Amino acid sequence: MKAKITFILLAVLGLLTAPAQARMYLYQMPDGSRIVSDHPLINTKARLVHRSKQVKNMGHYVARRSLRAKRRMRLWSYFIYHQSKKYGIDEALVKAVIYTESYFNPNATSHKGASGLMQLMPATAEKYGVRDLYNPRQNIIAGIRHLRYLLNLYPDNLSLAIAAYNAGENAVNKYKGIPPYRETRGYVKKVLKHYRRFQLAQQ
Repeated sequence: MKAKITFILLAVLGLLTAPAQARMYLYQMPDGSRIVSDHPLINTKARLVHRSKQVKNMGHYVARRSLRAKRRMRLWSYFIYHQSKKYGIDEALVKAVIYTESYFNPNATSHKGASGLMQLMPATAEKYGVRDLYNPRQNIIAGIRHLRYLLNLYPDNLSLAIAAYNAGENAVNKYKGIPPYRETRGYVKKVLKHYRRFQLAQQ
């Protein structure tokens, strides 16, 4: 369930000193993240976005993802505000989850089958009556309702609620805390970081 920018410079020092003829490849993964590689990726669902003979300016192409995310966020800020208020959730938290999950890309799809802005799994979408996972309004409402459910399930423990959004409540209950999954622990940190950022933006 995560939709994030991943800017990986494989063998950083090696790339910076690589021959001028070496090519750099920028790929976009199904979940919306981006990867920079020094060789073509084979047998992958990643889409080639850009290629160059040098590292220079590659960061610009990766950053463009953030700029588009900001524009898309503005499109849905009003709707997110009202739905968050309706279910008693800080809109900054909802934005942080969406930003981390999909970078506000309504068409994002993960390799695990999570879809849309809030990267809902089919079972979760069905639970909240979603007919179209890629419909932004339906996706946001269901995601907010699920987040509300998790916040009620783990009162006064935001980190557990966020972890459950990523790994599922069964995993959180099994480990009686944030599951020892690298992905989930990284996810919690990212959501909390973006949450603080969006809170500051609201002030």
